[in-house]
Amino acid sequence: METDVIIIGCGPAGLQAAIHSSRKKARTVVLGKMANSAAYDTDIENYLGVVEDGSTLLAQGLSQAKTFGAEFIDQNVVSAKREGDRFVFETDDGTVISAKAVIIATGISRKKLSIPGESELYGKGVSYCAVCDCNFYKGRRVVLVGNESEAAASARLMTSYASETSWVAWDLTANESIANKALDAGVRMYNSRPKSIDGNDKVESITLQDGTVIPTDGVFIELGAKSAADIAMDIDVMPEMDDTIKVDSGCRTEVPGVFACGDITGKPWQVAKAVGQGCVAGMNAADFVKGQ
Repeated sequence: METDVIIIGCGPAGLQAAIHSSRKKARTVVLGKMANSAAYDTDIENYLGVVEDGSTLLAQGLSQAKTFGAEFIDQNVVSAKREGDRFVFETDDGTVISAKAVIIATGISRKKLSIPGESELYGKGVSYCAVCDCNFYKGRRVVLVGNESEAAASARLMTSYASETSWVAWDLTANESIANKALDAGVRMYNSRPKSIDGNDKVESITLQDGTVIPTDGVFIELGAKSAADIAMDIDVMPEMDDTIKVDSGCRTEVPGVFACGDITGKPWQVAKAVGQGCVAGMNAADFVKGQ
């Protein structure tokens, strides 16, 4: 499938970008699940003219964008790459889409396990980005944690670096093909919830609720969609140290054809800012694909 503009993220920034890029007659496809937006479960009270819950605001935005011709695919991105002057993405169900321009509007929040040892050992063996940190684990043992396709894809990736790769999942929803590729690559599967991540100055093991203890040097927590940092790096955009993406006043990144808007560009993390940047990114992405 080919399109003009791909927008990754179905929150306020992504939906506003979809409205403006499609209004300018650029074929626009939005990838992502609305429920993953940080605005979905919040009450909106400081956005001009709007006092309601986030899910209602997003549903209205989705309807608006569709009236202008935007298309929506309710799937997470599992892989991204550049091919010449186009950008190619694959979703959970294996759909492959290429575009002339990309708008990253995924937000910045990372889902956490909220178990003992997770926050204490973050940066000491606990990571939320396998693509970012894979090189640090060459010849070492790692554990991937998560039920979705991103965890499966990351587990498969780590088999190219780690001496031993384990995957912990307790309610598996990953695409069957992606999961099977990870298992075929030699990933060892455990079906139990994590209970704690253990170690003193660094990760030494992870304990599961069924009592299993897995010795490991690193724990990669991949609980949802592919992170913005992962996607950015896959298409040659280098995130900042805090995983934000640097943009200019036109929401352009350092890579021609790649734009970013919303929380992923940094504070303030507010709906008003996300919507404003979404407008700018959507209009400029449409102009880019038309050579304007």
